[in-house]
Amino acid sequence: MRIQLDQFTKTFGPLTVIDQMDLDIRDAEMMALLGPSGCGKSTTLFAICGIHRVNGGRILFGERDVSNVPSQQRNVGVVFQSYALYPHMTVFDNIAFPLMIRKESAAEIKRKVEDMAALVHIEQLLDRRPAQLSGGQQQRVALARALVREPDVLLLDEPLANLDARLRLEMRSEIRRIQQETGITAVLVTHDQVEAMSMCDRIAIMNEGRIVQVAEPMEMYANPASDFVAGFLGNPPIAFLHGQVVDGRFAIADTEIALDAPPSWNGAAIGKPMKLGIRPEFFQPDAGATLPGKVTFIESQGREILYEVTLANGSVLRSIQTSTSKATLGDEVRWGIDMDRALLFDETGARL
Repeated sequence: MRIQLDQFTKTFGPLTVIDQMDLDIRDAEMMALLGPSGCGKSTTLFAICGIHRVNGGRILFGERDVSNVPSQQRNVGVVFQSYALYPHMTVFDNIAFPLMIRKESAAEIKRKVEDMAALVHIEQLLDRRPAQLSGGQQQRVALARALVREPDVLLLDEPLANLDARLRLEMRSEIRRIQQETGITAVLVTHDQVEAMSMCDRIAIMNEGRIVQVAEPMEMYANPASDFVAGFLGNPPIAFLHGQVVDGRFAIADTEIALDAPPSWNGAAIGKPMKLGIRPEFFQPDAGATLPGKVTFIESQGREILYEVTLANGSVLRSIQTSTSKATLGDEVRWGIDMDRALLFDETGARL
């Protein structure tokens, strides 16, 4: 089921939260709405499912305008952060509840619940109650209940936020597996860029009620449209150096360091304030354009080590290296930046 937001606008009293948003979610894809708290991503999700009324524009499911259609008539499955299971009901009855409301036959309900339980791997839990389940098991029940009604659209609102790190990893792959096996169109709301990048076909990054970029995860990582997008994707995060392009070199502000600029920067405005973005994997001991600094922070991450190197002007660069690296805290180092992979932004934050 294709979903289109056409000039979608949402207001709360005098406050406009979403203003004329356009978004096209393809049939059978999983789209992430990613952004910081308060950016409007949950508001958008609630409008798609019908909890929030639309104040302007349209929401289309296929060719059908559902802007003013009640939520119960949209055939949407929703999984919330809180799971919202009925504590007095068994797992079977929780999953079966939407079918009971439809007054389907007992035999049909039994078949559908058992099929859905098998899909989410909770066949052995059908006689238990929610209090007897782990967080991951409760999440599977909530997912089964959303899917058992065979919805056209699956909406996921921060579904993994209450799980520990191991369960989040497990449920990321499980939700993605189920979405692909069922072929359902899904929208995931999250502020976690790892969830968005690992689970979804495309990401729509939002900020202050606007979509600032839509792209496939690795395309967005490699080619962010702005410093906001670049800073939101990537862990450890990208580092920025302020400066300007002069005589084919990037001169770092408040230092005597100038780095040779790649040919692709020929159109950069000479002498104007710029911002250079360097991801940790492209700041390495054996990279191209070297600069001096001091190792001021080290964090072991098992197979990798995160270093922070502070320059003379106080700017900090991050470097991810293998655990065989021998640098120690306080070392004076001269590591290099792969300038062909560095990202250049103007003073407004737009990518050049």
